[in-house]
Amino acid sequence: MTDPNLVYTYAVLRPTPEATAAVTHLRGVAGEPVHLVAPAAGTHRLAFAVGHVPAADYAEAPLAAHLDDLDWLESTVRSHHAVVAALVGCGAAVLPLRLATVYHDEDSARQALDTRRDYFLSLLERLTGHVELGVKLYATPDITPPDADADAAREQPTGLGAGRAYLSIRRRRQRRNEEAWRMVAQAAAQLTETARALAVDRVAHSPQRGSLAGSGPGTNVVNDAYLVRADGVDAFRTGILAAADGVPGLRVEVTGPWAPYSFALQPEPQSEPAA
Repeated sequence: MTDPNLVYTYAVLRPTPEATAAVTHLRGVAGEPVHLVAPAAGTHRLAFAVGHVPAADYAEAPLAAHLDDLDWLESTVRSHHAVVAALVGCGAAVLPLRLATVYHDEDSARQALDTRRDYFLSLLERLTGHVELGVKLYATPDITPPDADADAAREQPTGLGAGRAYLSIRRRRQRRNEEAWRMVAQAAAQLTETARALAVDRVAHSPQRGSLAGSGPGTNVVNDAYLVRADGVDAFRTGILAAADGVPGLRVEVTGPWAPYSFALQPEPQSEPAA
């Protein structure tokens, strides 16, 4: 009889006693117990943190439908991250895996882990003792991207005299805005260089728009992740905030520390889950 469950993988880590003890109290995205899976004893120094989840939700077709359900997606993301955060909290070096990385069964998961063993080990060596910090830079609300300002200028009132006067005012505002935007871009570039000097590595993500940009005011112009030594988090945060202090037109957010999601390989399953 076919197993109705799939194996959901959360992270790659070393199967230390601390990690083994930590997973015994964890529940995953489907409320399932989390445990460690590794190849045969004596041949490996790595494990997957996994849970068994229903194929009715995590096989390819139902999963695609669920990913369009924002409530389901938010709940799943939170549960996935909670497992990873708990593993990080026990002191383990962790490679977080992408959301909904699933395998047919534990044998398939073991095979995938064994196939990529050397790379996983080298990456864990690099990331041990490091965390991820996020740096988001925002142009203040009175400074808008030049294309947005140009669009607004085309929305003029009717009537020749009124239209000309309005366009003249808008053009002056647009020139001031473009100059302010250039200054913000220069300041953001300088802050990025400061952050790079305080970190081990950097990944530049696309600036966020809409609800993804957060609830704070302004336009997100930089959305970067930095790999920082765990004992250097305070120095990094202090250095960035000090460099941003008093910079006109720019607001900075430093988030974390997080598990190094942006610096961990996100491996594809070696076999596709059954539909």
